[in-house]
Amino acid sequence: MTKIWWGHASLWRDEHRRGGHTFLAFFFFFAMTLVMTLSVAQAQNYRFSQFVVEGNQRVDDSTVLSYADIAPGQTISQAQLNQAFQDIQGSGLFEDVRLIPRGGTLIVQVNEFPTVNQIAFEGNRRIDDEALTGLIQSTPRRIFSPLTAQQDAARIVEAYETQGLLAATVEPRIIRRSENRVDLVYEISEGRTVENERVSFVGNRAFTDRRLRRVLETKQAGLLRALFQGDTFIADRLEFDERLLNDFYQSRGYIDFRVVDITTELSRERNATFITIQVQEGQQFRFGRLSASSDLPGVDPNEFLEAARLRSGVVYSPTLVENAITRMEGLAIRKGLDFIRFEPRVDRDNSNLELDIEFVITRGERIFVERIDIEGNQTTLDRVIRRQFRVVEGDPFNPREIRSAAERIRALNYFSNVDVDSREGSTPEQVVIDVDVEERPTGSLGFGGSFSTDSGIGLALNFTETNLLGRGQRLIFDLSTTEDSGNSQITFTEPALLGRDVALTLSAFQFITESDNSEFDTENTGISSALAFPIGEFSALSVRYSYRILELAEVDEDSSPILQRELGERTSSSLGYTFTYDTRNRGLDPNAGILLSFGQEFSGIGGDVEYISTRLRAIAIRRLRNEDFALRARFEAGNITGLNDYQTGVVDRFFLSSQQLRGFEFRGVGPRDLDAINEDPLGGNNYISGSFEFGFPIGPLEEAGISAAIFLDYGSVWGLDDTDGAGGPGSVDDGFSLRSSIGLTVFWETAIGPLAFNFTQALAKEDFDEDRSFDVTFSTRF
Repeated sequence: MTKIWWGHASLWRDEHRRGGHTFLAFFFFFAMTLVMTLSVAQAQNYRFSQFVVEGNQRVDDSTVLSYADIAPGQTISQAQLNQAFQDIQGSGLFEDVRLIPRGGTLIVQVNEFPTVNQIAFEGNRRIDDEALTGLIQSTPRRIFSPLTAQQDAARIVEAYETQGLLAATVEPRIIRRSENRVDLVYEISEGRTVENERVSFVGNRAFTDRRLRRVLETKQAGLLRALFQGDTFIADRLEFDERLLNDFYQSRGYIDFRVVDITTELSRERNATFITIQVQEGQQFRFGRLSASSDLPGVDPNEFLEAARLRSGVVYSPTLVENAITRMEGLAIRKGLDFIRFEPRVDRDNSNLELDIEFVITRGERIFVERIDIEGNQTTLDRVIRRQFRVVEGDPFNPREIRSAAERIRALNYFSNVDVDSREGSTPEQVVIDVDVEERPTGSLGFGGSFSTDSGIGLALNFTETNLLGRGQRLIFDLSTTEDSGNSQITFTEPALLGRDVALTLSAFQFITESDNSEFDTENTGISSALAFPIGEFSALSVRYSYRILELAEVDEDSSPILQRELGERTSSSLGYTFTYDTRNRGLDPNAGILLSFGQEFSGIGGDVEYISTRLRAIAIRRLRNEDFALRARFEAGNITGLNDYQTGVVDRFFLSSQQLRGFEFRGVGPRDLDAINEDPLGGNNYISGSFEFGFPIGPLEEAGISAAIFLDYGSVWGLDDTDGAGGPGSVDDGFSLRSSIGLTVFWETAIGPLAFNFTQALAKEDFDEDRSFDVTFSTRF
């Protein structure tokens, strides 16, 4: 062992000796390097008295040297020379730069970036060239910039991402041309559309995922995804969806609701997303104790509280509170009380899940509206915007009314952007209201198609201008035709006649029907005018006048003698009115509403036709189980009574359509002359129609816009002035006979229009009725 150790010791001594020599060599090398570096550093200071620029064609010498920023005779270091190089390169004008010192001369060699000759796009199908050209900054006849081209590519990718093409890639390429020009080509690979494979929620208890998905603009891919584009992933839409969810819950009493997080995961194949929305619902609150207080003389708080029309126990909604304040402000205006403010003070009762509301009535600051300034409207007249305000110059300033006016301006749908702000006027007691709008196109031309088992295939042409000549007037032209009918109508509407809340409508029309379940043709040609105005928060009244030429033609020789006697032309001059009361989606309960409509028409102000026609219609709807289900009921009735021995004709009388009584043909029920060969339907002077319907979702098919309803329909048409048919006097039975049917309707909201499939079984009918077990309707515009 001693020998081995010495061996190691000897080896260590040899290595130590060699290490000493290595250290001396390294020290000598380091010292020489330091000396040489100091010498070089001392030597690489430059002073140039002359500058030469080479390779430039478009950029003059002075411009190039201005980027270098080196003065003649100036002593500069190597670092300063490098900085000059960086500054010239960073100008973005040159593809390549070289600085060559030669004694007292600095040679600057540059290679200019080429000029863009033309720009092209390859591989784009979803977005056309014109749209892409508007996105990029590169333009022909400008200097090519690689940085700008890359930024352009990023913008194009963003445009594809907004359409759900997250896998899209864009590569800018250049093709060299003569005279230092290049063609810039953006090579686009669009990739596959990224679908929302799943939209799910975490934390929701009150509403199902299915119900909440109906609130969102973002849609989940369904079983029939090939027919829809609504399930495409668009990132910007999620922020809007968050606001929609918040509004949905707030309007249903969930005052503590918030969206905790929205996460989006991309599938491994990058063709699908999985969106998870985490929410915190909180508890649903209802209105508790409602009160009002005021120290103002001459103000009765109870009177204003009664005008608010709020009820304890109703689910809380901020909209209901806003509407209540609006009603109270309206009462204050009617009583001549200015500068009155209504402040809702909310006290939470967490134990009973109620919100006690106290409306504190105070006198606000004495601030007046100095003026209303409107900008941005190139076509729309100022008065169209100004009449959306309930205040004019000199009126008391009401911030709530200004916000409401802004919403009314947006609701016109004339503008893509509306900004309404207030600022201090010429004195602190006055304000100026600034309205800044950005106009949008208001005209449209549409072509459409339809199909139903009633009338077959139909085509339609529609032209609409909602802001005619910038006056806020509406002009509509409709032309449609089917196998058995042809309709044309032109309508003009002035929504604010003489600056009042009165709408004037003028219309000219022609409706033609040919041999639809009958052996005769009808034609209804005329003009009409109407005035419509509100008479309450939910009610409106319209009055109208019409002049019509009614013709019964092409009556077959085998038709009823009743029709033979009615053959020919009649003129009708009539006055009418309709009262409407509608609380659907606007009343105190957002899950329930009714529509009541009552109207009469008095014909005989000239012309050949003399009668009184009366119609009544009532609709009620109630949503159940957190709005997943709906109960709907409908009832309508009509009567026409001749005056001065006038006998109504088939052009006057009522018929039931297949929408009013499903399970039967159009003109399929009611009095018929069974002794005539054609057994023509004759219509009736009276009718009733109604239905009870229960709507429900169809599980996963709801994502494809498919829902269903089971229904019970009933109806009848009866009553004739002339019953002398082919069998002699009194041979036509015009008595009352109630028909009914049950069935299932499947609704499908497709991307090209709504479809309705009715599967029906008649329960009660007459032997001569024309029934139908299935029908489908479809309509669309494009």
